[in-house]
Amino acid sequence: MRLTTKGRFAVTAIIDLALRETHGPVTLAGISQRQKISLSYLEQLFGKLRRFNIVESTRGPGGGYTLARGSNEISVADIIVAVDEPLDATQCGGKGNCHSEEDSHGRCMTHDLWSNLNSKMVEYLSSVSLHDLVQQQEARGIVIQDMRQKKIKVESVKAEKPASALAAKKEAAPKVPLVNSVFNLARQS
Repeated sequence: MRLTTKGRFAVTAIIDLALRETHGPVTLAGISQRQKISLSYLEQLFGKLRRFNIVESTRGPGGGYTLARGSNEISVADIIVAVDEPLDATQCGGKGNCHSEEDSHGRCMTHDLWSNLNSKMVEYLSSVSLHDLVQQQEARGIVIQDMRQKKIKVESVKAEKPASALAAKKEAAPKVPLVNSVFNLARQS
């Protein structure tokens, strides 16, 4: 079996989402930044995850993704299958025609070995829930902060600052007549 980056990234992104969804929908841009995964790649993965009812999307300001089911109801195997990741160690894709379709023997000598490995992998990945993975991360001391509240506070401080600075500037500067003003020209004549 060869688990490609597609499966790894999908599992990583879903763990990130599950850790943060208590603060509301999680943006793909946030996941992309934290996990160093391309945003366009995440968009493709989450489209597939949404079709398999693993995540739900919320549009608009404050939108993003949340889990469609409880984290204890989603297995690692569900995530990997949703993103079209093949869990197959056989050379023939499980069809039994390892050598060629014309060959009367069909299967290679190790076909059953790899086929059994496939079933053990699926069995194991089906036994590991997203909830288990989230608990592992929390046990490692991962601290999750609600960035949305911080962002709102920062924006409100930024909005207040220019207004108060502008008011102070108006009070401090006395009105000076413009030299090129039409009214000044009339006064000078």
